[in-house]
Amino acid sequence: MKAPTISPLQAELINLHPALVDMRRMVCDGLRKKPRQLPAWLLYDTEGSRLFEQICEQPEYSLSRTETALLGKQAAAIATALESGVIVEFGAGSARKVGPLLRSLRPAAYIAIDISSEHLQESTNALQRQFPEVPILGICCDHSQLDALPDHPLLRGQRRIGFFPGSSLGNFEAKEAIVLLRNFRKLLNGGPLLLGLDHPKPKERMVAAYNDAAGVSAAFAHNLLHRLNHELEGDFDLDQFTYRASWQAEQSRVVMELVSKCKQLITVAGRQWLFTAGESLITEYSIKYLPEAALALIAEAGWDGVQRWHDPANEFSIHLLKPSNCTAKPKAATNEPSRATSQNQARA
Repeated sequence: MKAPTISPLQAELINLHPALVDMRRMVCDGLRKKPRQLPAWLLYDTEGSRLFEQICEQPEYSLSRTETALLGKQAAAIATALESGVIVEFGAGSARKVGPLLRSLRPAAYIAIDISSEHLQESTNALQRQFPEVPILGICCDHSQLDALPDHPLLRGQRRIGFFPGSSLGNFEAKEAIVLLRNFRKLLNGGPLLLGLDHPKPKERMVAAYNDAAGVSAAFAHNLLHRLNHELEGDFDLDQFTYRASWQAEQSRVVMELVSKCKQLITVAGRQWLFTAGESLITEYSIKYLPEAALALIAEAGWDGVQRWHDPANEFSIHLLKPSNCTAKPKAATNEPSRATSQNQARA
């Protein structure tokens, strides 16, 4: 008798992707800005998510490799500091970085939040097969606009542990980043947050990381225009926009933009928009934080930085944050937990 076919493990997915009408409104709002700027999450449709994974593999883009190595090396120490609960990852992408935490922490469940439903389903299914003992739930949404996590059995009554890797906080300007961190505090209901942040480096290295020689970063940005053409009835001519990445020292950030090569009238989202020659459309920012600047921002958002891990070159940090009403004042940056940190962990 032929043995029955066993279906591969599948992760559950809740799809809360913004409706098309909301996308139209966000695009119109962004195109009215001076300079024009669209929400960074629009970069991540299925093709955009695939291209971003390629960016992470480019030799110029060391951020992902550095963070992944750091998480692998410090997973046991991080797990001890975090204690038990449900991991909620904001902007999970390929969900590859959480693996060491799942092995060391053995959480009650893992919740992956990302904007590309197809990519999220593939990522969580692959992770579920790798960690069959950990219940996994995917939530497709814009995490920057999430008012509450769904009422789901995997979350109900569980201590929540936030995970926000990839220096994704750098996509948000300072005021927006503070609002986001405050909202994470509400979503996590008193639980801690593990935050990955990239540090400033020599200008040439940072610009190259976001404008790789293979042209993947440029393709990633141009795919945004393709998405607008496909989903919002746009007529962008991709050949009439050039990609540019540059360092803005005063704001400590790399700005990525598509620059119009000529004067042109564009139709998208049911409206016409005039682009002048040389006018830019900002696709995203990447702010780089020194540890001291990060702690100041974190404190303003109502969090305390209670522990920090960093790579040997001190180019990337993983910060353990807890709500400021639950912890002592931030300590000096170190890979070693302080006595106060250990006491606060016991009270969390």
